[in-house]
Parts: sequence; structure tokens; C-alpha cells
Amino acid sequence: MKVREILRKLSDDGWQKVRQRGSHRQFQHPTKPGTVTVAGKPGDELHPKTAASILKQAGLRD
Repeated sequence: MKVREILRKLSDDGWQKVRQRGSHRQFQHPTKPGTVTVAGKPGDELHPKTAASILKQAGLRD
């Protein structure tokens, strides 16, 4: 899964980018707890376990 796809899923679920340093973007949700960090350029391919971890942190996957 590409970084671009993860960013789109987070945005569609209501996550908002609160800060960025280099290629590391941090997102927070108005009602869900915690901060989710996504690293990499939009065209980069994420390792499957990294993508699964990001989606799990965001509450988009069990």
C-alpha cells in the first residue's frame, strides 16, 4: 500500500494533519484518541506490517 493511499484513508475518516517534520506527518482526530504518524513520500510503498499498524492505530482495522 502506498503512503498516498494511507493519507487518503485517514483524511476520509476525519483525521487532520497537525504537524509535519520532513516526511513525517502527524494526524489527530477530533473524537478518537491519540496521534498517528505516517512517514514517507506519497509515492513510496509501505511495508505491509507498517501499513497495518498505521490503520490499526487510526481505528480503521482491528
